[in-house]
Amino acid sequence: MDASFTTEQDEIRRTLRELLHKRCGPEELRAAVDQPAGHDPALWTALAEQLGLPGLALPETYGGVGCSVTELALAAEETGRALAPSPLLATTVLSAPLLLALGTDAQRAELLPRLAAGSLTAALGVPGAALATALGLTGDNGGSDGDDWAGGGRAGGVQARRTEDGGWRLYGQVDQVLDGHSAQLLIVAAHAGGFARSRTLLFLVPGDAARFVRTRLTALDATRPQARLQLRDVDAELLGDEGGDVLGTLTRVGDQTAAVLACEAVGAADRVLERTVEYVGQREQFGRAIGSFQAVKHRLADVYVQIQAARSAAYYAAWAAGTAAMGRLSSAGPLGLVAQFPAPLRGAAEPQANSSEAVRVGGLALAQALEALRGAAAEGIQMHGGIGFTWEHEAHLYFKRAAGDELLFGPVHRLRAHAADGARLFAGGEVSV
Repeated sequence: MDASFTTEQDEIRRTLRELLHKRCGPEELRAAVDQPAGHDPALWTALAEQLGLPGLALPETYGGVGCSVTELALAAEETGRALAPSPLLATTVLSAPLLLALGTDAQRAELLPRLAAGSLTAALGVPGAALATALGLTGDNGGSDGDDWAGGGRAGGVQARRTEDGGWRLYGQVDQVLDGHSAQLLIVAAHAGGFARSRTLLFLVPGDAARFVRTRLTALDATRPQARLQLRDVDAELLGDEGGDVLGTLTRVGDQTAAVLACEAVGAADRVLERTVEYVGQREQFGRAIGSFQAVKHRLADVYVQIQAARSAAYYAAWAAGTAAMGRLSSAGPLGLVAQFPAPLRGAAEPQANSSEAVRVGGLALAQALEALRGAAAEGIQMHGGIGFTWEHEAHLYFKRAAGDELLFGPVHRLRAHAADGARLFAGGEVSV
């Protein structure tokens, strides 16, 4: 088994780290989140023009680089180290794969090249606070609760109805939409068909559509701006056709998203640990550096071990998502770290004979990575002493990233419970969440 990075992967990581070091330091980060867009448009342009980051995992046919989700996840590890605010998650990780999988030929040809070039940003809007459910990370988005997360034909959520000319109009409200206040294109999940024949469909809504109100919300994690969308009979275009596998596609995109987020969280945890180790080597107490005390060493060693375990899980999830997306999943290959998982989960993760079922271990890797980031950030704040609790220091930003991601894509215990349920760890019984 070859678990090393390829030359191309190393180059992506190195170049991106150098660019973010120059363009996204602590001061630049704080200035970026205060901008109307919630990020620095100049940095996003540089990421697109110099690295092709928005189109990294898109086919060359649509102007992309032609890499896989694996390379995108490794790039996200570097953006996580810097907590770089950008439309990468909303546009490239969540929206672009949905357009690629469900869009018509005309929709792909029109939108994907612009997404790959970074000239068009997009966001996914899911009714309520149900993004994790819609993506199949904490439950079955098509199961008994499948109708509830998007409204289910009842009051609430977003309802879609046909117009006399064959078009569609949307009515409802969507909260907690990542980059929803600034995205030029919105992909909105809505229910059509009323109560009796209710089904979930995805619709394209231009950011400047009539009767469409967007409001930026105050988010716990300022580096991930969120918005509320209010749709009052807004004209919309159906993404793909009515027979598309919307729920299945959302689940596959959810697993890829979890793998990318896991790598991002590992990068953030690694960076906050580096900063903490550097600080405890300089801060003195009782005439010696506090990093020389055995208790401090033990605590930071525990954080290091937790991060390394999370990194192994994240890398495997990234490899699995990338190879599954390309339809060539095998039990060994670059970053193939199946052995890091418990035996029952290895059995679920490994490809089965005569089976095309994709590997979905992203949620489990995300749970471990978020836990590692939360632990590293908490220790970092405490080890920095009084300064670690101040608004001026950046330690709190890493803790808020962990907490914010868990609120959006978790919580951790539900990510693990759903993974255990999918692996049938408790076959014949129930998993308590």
